[in-house]
Amino acid sequence: MKSTTKKITAFTLGCLLSCPWHTFLPAQAQSLQETRPAKQASKPSKLAPDLEVLLADDDEEQRQKLQGKTLAQARQERRKRAARRAQEDGEETPQRTRISNALLPSSEVLAEEKQSFIVQTNGSTPSVVWQEKLASLGGFITQQNDRSRLLTIEAPRSAIRHLAAQGEIAYVSPDRRVFATGHITSTTGAYQVRGLLNNSPTVDGRGVGIAIIDSGVVDNHYSFYDGRTHYRQDFVNSDTRPMDEFGHGSHVASLALGSSSWANNAYTGVAYKANLISLQVLDDYGQGTASTVIRAIDWCIANKAEQNIRVINLSLGTRATDSYQNDPLCLAARRAVDAGLVVVTSAGNNGKDMYGNKIYGGINSPGIEPSVITVGAANTFGTNMRSDDVVTSYSSRGPTRGYVLVDGVRKHDNLIKPDLVAPGNKLIGAKSASKVFTGAENEYVWWRNYLLNQNLKLEASSETTKKDYARGAMYLSGTSMAAPVVAGAAALMLQVNSKLTPNLVKAILMYSAQPIKGFNMLEQGAGLLNVDGAVRMARLVKSTLPTTTGASLLTNSLPQPNSTIAGETVSWSQGVITNWGFLYGTSLMTQWQSVYGQGRTLADATGVSDEIFGIIPNKLSAGTALYPGVAHIHSRGIALADGIALADGMLLSDGMLLSDGIALADGMLMSDGMLLSDGMLLSDTRIRAASIFAGDETACMQPAP
Repeated sequence: MKSTTKKITAFTLGCLLSCPWHTFLPAQAQSLQETRPAKQASKPSKLAPDLEVLLADDDEEQRQKLQGKTLAQARQERRKRAARRAQEDGEETPQRTRISNALLPSSEVLAEEKQSFIVQTNGSTPSVVWQEKLASLGGFITQQNDRSRLLTIEAPRSAIRHLAAQGEIAYVSPDRRVFATGHITSTTGAYQVRGLLNNSPTVDGRGVGIAIIDSGVVDNHYSFYDGRTHYRQDFVNSDTRPMDEFGHGSHVASLALGSSSWANNAYTGVAYKANLISLQVLDDYGQGTASTVIRAIDWCIANKAEQNIRVINLSLGTRATDSYQNDPLCLAARRAVDAGLVVVTSAGNNGKDMYGNKIYGGINSPGIEPSVITVGAANTFGTNMRSDDVVTSYSSRGPTRGYVLVDGVRKHDNLIKPDLVAPGNKLIGAKSASKVFTGAENEYVWWRNYLLNQNLKLEASSETTKKDYARGAMYLSGTSMAAPVVAGAAALMLQVNSKLTPNLVKAILMYSAQPIKGFNMLEQGAGLLNVDGAVRMARLVKSTLPTTTGASLLTNSLPQPNSTIAGETVSWSQGVITNWGFLYGTSLMTQWQSVYGQGRTLADATGVSDEIFGIIPNKLSAGTALYPGVAHIHSRGIALADGIALADGMLLSDGMLLSDGIALADGMLMSDGMLLSDGMLLSDTRIRAASIFAGDETACMQPAP
């Protein structure tokens, strides 16, 4: 009988989930739900901005020729315009550049010459058809990537507008010159914002302090050389010399702020000039206590001015049992946020069971705290392009499962987490090591790296650097690796605009994140970290923040909600996650919201009043809409999927329906009947570094030669 009841409940919920969300909300809740923003009347250009400039110059050149000027005279005028623009942008004057036999488009290249372009297609047109089309335009294909629908072509620039007019073309950009840089800085878009501050220091995190609360950071590795300010304190052993015998903290730190001088820029951290504050709370085996972590967090609060600490990275966690309202780690993290510090924490690596089955509800503490930035792990497969990125199999999924007992019954928080995801699978970072002389001539034993000694496959050093303790590299995987990538991004944002509040940093990171196709919000949050979009948005925010809800927030107009990274144009989510819903609308970025202020959280904007879930009055400006529940992302750039209120494959418990607009009800079950992560295996009293280390066995970042 019980089995029959379960089947009936599952069938009923399946029918409900196939209906639009508003059809089964109470009438009062429907009144709180606002319509989505109307689509823009004008379509975005299919041409990259710098390509638009080149084509406009081509048009001007033709106009001048028609007026009787010679080609030489027209081109001289063109060079002057290009030089003027380059000077204004703080760049070099465009040159005629040929790399690997490809002629790169520039003002020095005639429109009728064959030059190299990157074309993004949005259909499945066969290669032979493209070859015929390009041949008719005087061009040809030089490289094709079916997975990402990218074509590299050589064609006259004069044919590009005709090519872009084809319905199967999504975007065309010039084949641009690239420089040696690391995988992380390239795939996140960090590299391309380095020169955003014209005639000012490089956007590299300088002056911003990042506290790495972990297993310590060695002081003898090239990743942390170059004269920056470093502070180290050991809360575990009180060692005077900075050590990392576990091998985790040094790797984490290098992803956030590793030096560009190490490995010829291959492993550069996102904020490679930020100041390192290393606070050791984990022992030689990667274990620690909550109280020690809390001490370190409170130390950051007390010393934030002296050390200029603006960001805390917590690549560690413990099982979420208490509600965030009671959890000591969460309360400590909240104190730090209220004090003006951006707190970034790993989501955990509890996304699957020992048989590889997907698990929901495994977010660790303090990642369950609404005010922190909780980061899941994405897999880049070692490519800089983002169209092939996915969420890793092990990355913890929401909802949060901390709870309070009310009359003996568990009331779970069920918050939507993580907030976003970032690269975290098989990343290469600094290998902590110390050499011990054995007595034999030139013989050393390399032993002080517990993780590497437990799994020699984590070695990523070249043969020439394997025994060089100052240059060693290793692989690690997990949300522990993803968190410092986001921490580095936050440091860049604070460098370009030091007045940002922690909540505004978090909102911008989510608003500019790229939704990943095929994953729901409980897996990816708002989407994949986009450093380019986040830093550009941060720079536009007024240095004197408003205090009135609805007041103008930006110094200039809102940019187009997309970024071009590694030759691909990616869309922003254009929204932020609250407690049980998703806020969207341009006013989130153009106007001040009260929840961006100090001592607030974004989740304060929405809640339940008289058993109705909606936007709380006077918390947000007009023009902000709410999507209640969890959306599944069916196509990149679309953050909300019609009619989907819960993540695919999830069932509510027997007899429980959706509770008045709240998409996540207590006692939620997986479709196979497994309880959510109330029985996580992490110790209740100890904290372990949140990494499964080996990661998903896929293509990955490659070691530098």
